[in-house]
Amino acid sequence: MPSYDITSLNDFIIRKQKDFPYATGDLSSLLHHIGTAAKMVNAKIRKAGLVEILGKAGLENPQGEEQQKLDRYADEVFIGALRSSGQCAGVASEENQNEVIFTGEFAGKGKYIVCMDPLDGSSNIDVNVSVGSVFSIYRRVSERDGEATVADFLQEGSRQVAAGYVIYGSSTMLVYSTGNGVNGFTLDPTIGEFCLSHPNMKTPDAGRTYSINEGNYIKFPDGVKKYIKYCQENDPSTGRPYISRYIGSLVSDFHRNMLTGGIFLYPPSISYPSGKLRLVYECNPIAFIIEQAGGVATDGTRRILSIQPESLHQRTPFYCGSPDMIRKLVSMCC
Repeated sequence: MPSYDITSLNDFIIRKQKDFPYATGDLSSLLHHIGTAAKMVNAKIRKAGLVEILGKAGLENPQGEEQQKLDRYADEVFIGALRSSGQCAGVASEENQNEVIFTGEFAGKGKYIVCMDPLDGSSNIDVNVSVGSVFSIYRRVSERDGEATVADFLQEGSRQVAAGYVIYGSSTMLVYSTGNGVNGFTLDPTIGEFCLSHPNMKTPDAGRTYSINEGNYIKFPDGVKKYIKYCQENDPSTGRPYISRYIGSLVSDFHRNMLTGGIFLYPPSISYPSGKLRLVYECNPIAFIIEQAGGVATDGTRRILSIQPESLHQRTPFYCGSPDMIRKLVSMCC
């Protein structure tokens, strides 16, 4: 009779508490609540077309982008789960102009804050394409006997204590890091648990995939244009031409490239001179994960995790992926 060694997300989190010199179980509890919220969002996505939750909500997020119905749902579910954890003092979300500060005997005194994009690439749901959620966790810098402040949310990415993402695709995966490597968990729908499926994830030093919206090519800086042409050149000794793959969901594009080797590019453009992706709740968590997996994340000149945020919705150029490919890009852009 075959034996099965199944490690659930909750079991894994508890085992890894020793990784934290200040571990008391609070972070483990917070990660557990994030996993629970992800299951709820996954369930709604799986039957989105059947419960009239597809399509636009008729509202705009702080960036002027039209919200989808599932954007609002995911935002409410994650915020509710984080509030009920008692370990989180507040949330900064793409869907809200200002930080959401929790109050109350327990929530207002939580030692952590969370920055997140509750549903990345949500417009893809209408056409049944993968989407994701992204999150990062910081220890508060404000005093715990009071409410969290904006300073808690505007910390350098290097100060994250954990970061992760959930990808809702052909299977649903939760991938996270606490600064001691990257591990991936696949949701088993038969038991309703995330189970360890990708331990100690590493990205190859180089790959054959580049991911960028080439429809905006004419608006890109000359160095990025030069790199795209380099990717398209035929060179059998290096495996070029590379393969162009772009889904339009940061989580989906990043996940594929991290596993197989590749580079993701969202440069500045005429339309978005500071880039389009948000530093606090998109780029920082992804940068934290790719570095833990052996890759690199940069804005072209600086390490993403070293940038001091000035506002919650600050944008930045963003390049991340296999280290050899990032080095080649930087050599052409700088």
